[in-house]
Parts: sequence; C-alpha cells; structure tokens
Amino acid sequence: MLILEQFSLQTFCTSAKDILIFVGWALTIFKVAIPFIIIAYGIMDLGKAVTAAKDEEIKTAAKRLLFRAIAGVCIFFVPTIILWLFGTVNSFNDATAGGGFSTCEAALLRPWGGDNDGSGTGH
Repeated sequence: MLILEQFSLQTFCTSAKDILIFVGWALTIFKVAIPFIIIAYGIMDLGKAVTAAKDEEIKTAAKRLLFRAIAGVCIFFVPTIILWLFGTVNSFNDATAGGGFSTCEAALLRPWGGDNDGSGTGH
C-alpha cells in the first residue's frame, strides 16, 4: 500500500522521462520505417506479378499493394491518434487535478524537442 500512496502521475512522468523519451524515439522510427517497408514489399510483389505477365497474379498483387498501403497509412497515423488521446486525458486532468500528462506527452510524441527539459510542465 505504501507504493500506491506515493504514486502520482506527475512523479511517474518525471521519473520515467528517460524511458518515455526512448519509447518516443522508437515510436517515431517505427512510424516512418514500417509504412515504407510495407509499401516496398507491395511494390516488389506487384513488380514480380507484372514481369510474370499473368493477369490473375497482377490483380492479386495490386489488391495486396492496396491493403499494404492502407496499413502503412494507418501505422503512420497511430501517433496522431495517441496525441489526440493524450490531449483528451490532459484536458480532463487539468480540470480535475492540475496537470500531469504534459511531460509524458512531450517525451512520447516529441522526443527530439526542447519540451523535455525536466521541468514537468511539458511546454
């Protein structure tokens, strides 16, 4: 019970800021790299089907490329959705307890920014 009594979101975000910044960098890399990899595989499959000159394979590869492109776009927008969720929670938290998510938000979504100064304000 002692651990739960000392836990607060404000202290968690400032204590785990270095870990959250690392996760933020990983998220940024995955946000950019995974869509490119998915679409590159789709283009390679489509190229193989075109060189095979079989209409059925071309249709299947084109459909696979479309689904992979949609998946790549979805993966790219996951951080935007996370940002929106943090903004919603931050608004609720500001109204009830006076802040706390700003440091976590800055570390996860903008690990390269100057927002990660350790002040706990996130801005």
